[in-house]
Amino acid sequence: MPLDVPGLGTGPADILQRIEWMERLLEGAFVIPGTNRRVGLDAIIGLLPVAGDAITAAMGAWIVFEARLLGVPKWKLMRMSANVAFDFALGAVPLLGDALDFLFRSNSINLKIIRRHIERHHPELRTINQR
Repeated sequence: MPLDVPGLGTGPADILQRIEWMERLLEGAFVIPGTNRRVGLDAIIGLLPVAGDAITAAMGAWIVFEARLLGVPKWKLMRMSANVAFDFALGAVPLLGDALDFLFRSNSINLKIIRRHIERHHPELRTINQR
């Protein structure tokens, strides 16, 4: 699956495409050779102590910011922020945190929250880029 960077429009469809692109980049951009397991930059950059987790947390926070532009309610934005913060905290634990990065995918969870919001508030986008 290619990682073509989506447009920079301000409409809901463009915002959703950017969020999906970032989620794919962070959580499933690459396949581990010899397996069917996908990993992304979150797990790879997270191997760098502290700085790697901070970078991927900032990228995850960007998804939350974009969700705000879609009109996601504040309580859901707080939940999404908590997912990013929890992922950051997990990554701060040496070795164990890196292993758990493969299991806890905060950006994928946040994308599900966004898609549920879209189902209710942007029905015209329901069939766009559904995996």
